[in-house]
Amino acid sequence: MISFVRGTVAHAGIDRLVIDVGAVGLYVQCTPGTARSLREGEHTELLTSLVVREDGWTLYGFLDADERGTFEQIQTVSGIGPRIALALLDSLSPDELRRAVAAADESALMKVSGIGRKGAQRLILELGDRLGPALSAPEARTRTAHGWRSSVEAGLTSLGWSAREAEQAVAGIDPALAADANAAGSSADIGLLLKAALRNLDRT
Repeated sequence: MISFVRGTVAHAGIDRLVIDVGAVGLYVQCTPGTARSLREGEHTELLTSLVVREDGWTLYGFLDADERGTFEQIQTVSGIGPRIALALLDSLSPDELRRAVAAADESALMKVSGIGRKGAQRLILELGDRLGPALSAPEARTRTAHGWRSSVEAGLTSLGWSAREAEQAVAGIDPALAADANAAGSSADIGLLLKAALRNLDRT
């Protein structure tokens, strides 16, 4: 599995990106919101989910681990594929989706293109508690501020480190660098933070 891609945005379309990772340009599907947040020539890192079908392999990109995890959970619902999962995340944040499912709010789900009443009912029935509880406003702000930690940990585990080692390496990042990342939120430089975490692992 390709856990993340890091490189320069060579092309930004409405719902797709081409990321130049050196000698290769990777085509990445994403939500329009993700595409709008990036500019051509900008260095970025996206968490990814690879969907393998008989007619091809498609790489989907996300700004944070919660969005990627929710994308993958949505596809466990019968009849729901990656296209509709991405459409859901374009219309609803992971927390908004959690609240809609918890409240059995069919109308909120049916506002998404491709979701009819039966599809909304399946989402509510089959997702159940799998998405976890929605966050309170203070918790949501904390997650936004600290979301880079999940991204860096995911990057380390994709390189072969254990989840515990990754967590310890992230915890050991220089406090000043971590504070800057907290302040930057979703704009935090994941590549820089990953390098800092790797230096901690090199010292152990």
